[in-house]
Amino acid sequence: MRTNGTLTLNGRTCTIEEEDQSLLELARREGVEIPTFCYHSELSVYGACRLCMVDVEGMGVVTSCSTAPRPGMVVRTQTGEIRQMRRVAVELLLASHDTACPTCPKSASCQLQSLSQSLGIENVRFRNLREKVPVDDSSHAIVRNPNRCVLCGDCVRICSEVQGIGALDFVGRGRDVAIMPAFGKGLADVECVGCGQCAAFCPTAALVPRSEVEQAHAFLDDPDKVVVAQIAPAVRVALGEHFGMESGSIVTGQIVAALRALGFDKVYDTCWAADLTVMEETHEFFSRRRAHAESGNGGEPRALFTSCCPAWVRCAEQYYPDLLPQISTCRSPQQMFGSLAKEILPQQFGIDPGDLVVVSIMPCTAKKMEASLPAFERDGRRDVDLVLTTGELAKMIDGAHLRFRDLEPSSLDLPFGFKTGAAVIFGASGGVTEAVLRLAAEELGGERSDAPQFPVVRGSKGLLETELKVAGNTLRLAVVHGLKNAQELATAVLEGKAKYDLVEVMACPGGCVSGAGQPPTERSSRKARTRALHDADSMLQLHKSQDNTVLMQTIRELGGTGSEEAHRLLHTEHVHRRRIRGEGMSFSSIAEASGPPPLKISVCVGTSCYLKGAQDLLYGLIRHVRDRELDGLVDVEATFCFEQCDRGPTISVGGKLLHRCKLKDALEALETEMDERSIDVGKEFVATPPTGS
Repeated sequence: MRTNGTLTLNGRTCTIEEEDQSLLELARREGVEIPTFCYHSELSVYGACRLCMVDVEGMGVVTSCSTAPRPGMVVRTQTGEIRQMRRVAVELLLASHDTACPTCPKSASCQLQSLSQSLGIENVRFRNLREKVPVDDSSHAIVRNPNRCVLCGDCVRICSEVQGIGALDFVGRGRDVAIMPAFGKGLADVECVGCGQCAAFCPTAALVPRSEVEQAHAFLDDPDKVVVAQIAPAVRVALGEHFGMESGSIVTGQIVAALRALGFDKVYDTCWAADLTVMEETHEFFSRRRAHAESGNGGEPRALFTSCCPAWVRCAEQYYPDLLPQISTCRSPQQMFGSLAKEILPQQFGIDPGDLVVVSIMPCTAKKMEASLPAFERDGRRDVDLVLTTGELAKMIDGAHLRFRDLEPSSLDLPFGFKTGAAVIFGASGGVTEAVLRLAAEELGGERSDAPQFPVVRGSKGLLETELKVAGNTLRLAVVHGLKNAQELATAVLEGKAKYDLVEVMACPGGCVSGAGQPPTERSSRKARTRALHDADSMLQLHKSQDNTVLMQTIRELGGTGSEEAHRLLHTEHVHRRRIRGEGMSFSSIAEASGPPPLKISVCVGTSCYLKGAQDLLYGLIRHVRDRELDGLVDVEATFCFEQCDRGPTISVGGKLLHRCKLKDALEALETEMDERSIDVGKEFVATPPTGS
């Protein structure tokens, strides 16, 4: 490896390696820990917390995260002055922080608490001047407690830089500065997709996964309920870390034993449903290609995007309505399992369907949001009743005082516990694509193969593109993780700049192994978990979903892959969802109006409609109302979405929607509504575009 000279660190000569972008990185590589709060290796350098200060001879005290190492530097990471400055910085953070530590969800893993102890802080000399504000628990995925926020900005940067969503940002100035969603709304009412990476990166408990532990205990304590669990692939290679085991330790047997000890009646594997997803999604892939070939429209078939990740699906529903027809209609493995469990198990157990409770153990917070969607309810009952993250399960195990490492491994229950290696690798980026290829290779070639592997779709790159020859057919594949990468790819596809046959998308970096419900994830643990899933695949006897004989029997009972019954139970539809919920912004002067309420005109200014001319339409209507002196009679407002983006720009005139609307259409609709309401404006009303429109 290339070196760039040497420097002196705490009296010791150290080599400057090419990858050392800062003094902080160099020090940590040399085994010298420098405390940080706002620094994260996967985010941009922020330098706001000032905890990583070091003394550089000739430069004075500098922040190590933002100072590049140079040959000849003499660096000291510990001096009396630096220790005192760090203590003051942490005291100031504590002074503006909710210090109810015993009841804090992150009490045992809070970075602020750890820093306070390491710096020997026993008293806070500063007074808290911040007023308590309400906790935002509107989201099914994330709870936001602003009183615990220390303004490190990690959540803002991960949401913007890695996920490309920007649901959180800084607002206010001075001591009133805060981090919150747009317009001060709750997370459920803005463009948050529930991925939870903000919570994963938050060093305090200002953002945490929404806990459903108490609801789980309530179900388990109810003697009239039969409670079953499903375990996602990525959970088995991460839960052990909470109990001091190495990253990537496969603890499936201990998880099953722990769940039984907690009172679960049956423990199944989401991998069984992942195998089912492979069968349905591959069938959909080939069906779409055949339909395109038979249509005679020419050109190339459009890419099929995977639908296993609910955060990605929500992102597409909010930002890319034109892409929705290309997203697989398959439900995620979690929801496939819930649907079939509620369909099959009550009869097997001899119970009423309302007495069966399905609990998912997931690495992901977006799964909580997904399970709550009305599309996944039948007769008022959710297919998946509760979703517990890996961390929540760890808390339940701790709360039951179970010695997890000493538990005797137990086996999963059948039939929904039987799986193949193709399903296990779903937890890592590229796993869904590889699992589909293992089936597609046989479908295209017409011959069985022993254990095909496709390592070409594995890797840590944010976007992996490849062409693969399968039985004489060329398949163009893309595997993308991180929603910002996914959005760039989606834009390229819609603009015709990129062409693929199959695109796999995972919201979290590295896939589900780095889900927000997992133990804290570093690059090393991400690699270890991914490697463990591929090792588990290698050790299983079956590696292809089509070889899951238990699953194939269920598929036959459903009438075959792609049957009407399979579509009812295993598929869904994707709809455009508004990014911001709530009232629109009025541009009319109606405060002094009297008499009947004004005629309301709402213009969608969401991204899709904006690009199609909604802003010009809004301004034209405002000018018209003002030029014709209709203030008080007509209220023009900008709103965020009618969830009709594929037909925009969309406006509402008196509650009636107009799609692909032009200004002339809007003014004609306005005239019609005013005539129907017998509104007398005191002069002739003429529906013509105002001057300059």
